Amino acid sequence: MRRTIIVMFCLLLGLSFAATAAPPARGALYKLEYAGHTSWLFGTIHVGLPDFYPLEPRVTQAMERATAVALEVDPAADPAKSMAIMREYGLYAPGTGSAMAEIRPEYRPRLESMLKKHGIAPEMVASMKPWLIVMMITIGEYRALGYRPELGVDLQLARAAHGRNQRVVELESVGGQAALFGRLTPQEQARFLEDSLDTFEDSKQGVQPRDLVDAWASADAAKFEALAREVEEDKTFSGKFMKKVLLEERNPVLADGIVEMMKKEQHSFAAIGTLHLVGSGNVAELLRQRGVKVERIY
Repeated sequence: MRRTIIVMFCLLLGLSFAATAAPPARGALYKLEYAGHTSWLFGTIHVGLPDFYPLEPRVTQAMERATAVALEVDPAADPAKSMAIMREYGLYAPGTGSAMAEIRPEYRPRLESMLKKHGIAPEMVASMKPWLIVMMITIGEYRALGYRPELGVDLQLARAAHGRNQRVVELESVGGQAALFGRLTPQEQARFLEDSLDTFEDSKQGVQPRDLVDAWASADAAKFEALAREVEEDKTFSGKFMKKVLLEERNPVLADGIVEMMKKEQHSFAAIGTLHLVGSGNVAELLRQRGVKVERIY
């Protein structure tokens, strides 16, 4: 009986401590110094859970102090403009093709099954190019695990910045990001969709959504480095595209944009996807090459 009371007492104390404890570190955080100016660089993910918020005090305080906040793109910007860009790069012109016709016959029932799994009606994606269908399925995979795009970290940061009337700097543009996919040939887009189906169906192949969120939620640098190695070693078309185009090609653009912001702002804050901060040629490494003093906090 006494032991039971002690255990219950400890549990109650644990609950009490949990309720008052500071939010844990998540993602990755760096302090940057350049030409007498200071910025903070935070690694994000594009989905979230309610208990991800509030972010830990060093992140929230750094952002509150900033006169400018840099994001890859502003997810709180005009949605009509983003939709127009998606139509331009992500949809077939009427009567010119379909993703189902582009992929190999053995992948067609697998695509149908994946769409059904996520409650996506075939007619909804009938005019979508393969790369945009991959984006739709990826969102479905995250939702199936309980993660919500509307709670994405970059979106929450954008809303907070706009709420404080801070200047929001876009390091890229939605059009520029979509154009990276738009330049793929029809055959390459089909390969991208096929490879993605293989990854979604096989938990041992490629970077999995749960692995990425788990690494971010625990600020686990070792896990992120392991994910970076997976990307480096992935010899599929989609793996090479992610490494060469979605990371290596974009990283210098992100680094240059952060430096330009730091030249103008005494105190600033930048937030980009955490995968841009790991592996060879990452943004932190490129910032050092550009003369920025980079200190990793976690």
